[in-house]
Amino acid sequence: MDEHTRKDYAKYRIDKAKRCIRTAEINLADGDYEGAANRSYYAMFHSVRGLLALDGQEFKKHSAVIAYFRREYIKSGKFDVEMSDMLGDSFEARGSSDYDDFYVISKERVIQQIDNARNFVCRIEEYILNKEE
Repeated sequence: MDEHTRKDYAKYRIDKAKRCIRTAEINLADGDYEGAANRSYYAMFHSVRGLLALDGQEFKKHSAVIAYFRREYIKSGKFDVEMSDMLGDSFEARGSSDYDDFYVISKERVIQQIDNARNFVCRIEEYILNKEE
């Protein structure tokens, strides 16, 4: 895949991440906290996949995407450790909300998840846009 195509994929994945945030906000307003947690995580996940597109990388498993992000972008200092923590917390909240019977995520935690997703996606989008210059 050439560089131009990789950048197009990266931008597409950021747009997808932003749509996930909008859906999370709708879910929150509707009282669907589990759905909001899911969409918040996927906003972060798709934005990380945008970085992978720039690097010409692709992984099937969420754990591999997260591990690559931590290795190539956190340990290298391109992003601070707070980004890794936000992604890890969101992954955990999404997993519990999606798979644990009778798990109840609080409204406050979902609001924090959405705020984290907005911050996370914005920072990755800035990185991707600056990479083009």
